[in-house]
Amino acid sequence: MMTDPIADMLTRIRNAQMVHKSFVEIPFSNLKKNIAEILSREGYLDSVEVLGESRKIIKIGLKYKDKKPYISDLQRVSKPGHRVYKKSDEIPYILNGYGTAVISTSFGLMTDKEARSKKVGGEVICSVY
Repeated sequence: MMTDPIADMLTRIRNAQMVHKSFVEIPFSNLKKNIAEILSREGYLDSVEVLGESRKIIKIGLKYKDKKPYISDLQRVSKPGHRVYKKSDEIPYILNGYGTAVISTSFGLMTDKEARSKKVGGEVICSVY
């Protein structure tokens, strides 16, 4: 039994990038797929695919530039034992705005920039730069 599947997903991405894999496969959930799509849209990941019929997996293509991964740091902020909620004006700026935080709001998952512009707060899932 896995207590934190999102932390497992982030760790799989970090570990795959350390050994220069071209892709990583992760067990499917809608939350993980949405997080991966946000990271892909922001330019940190190359591609996101859902494979399989009965036992779905998410295949994530990793992105490199001159043999260095695009993601230099990927951290889980809100954990099962310590949830982190922020109001719209308290959402952290990751690396002075150069990084991205993924926020779970009442309007769905969005980046920190989108949450600030829509003036909604929520749970800070992870940060990446």
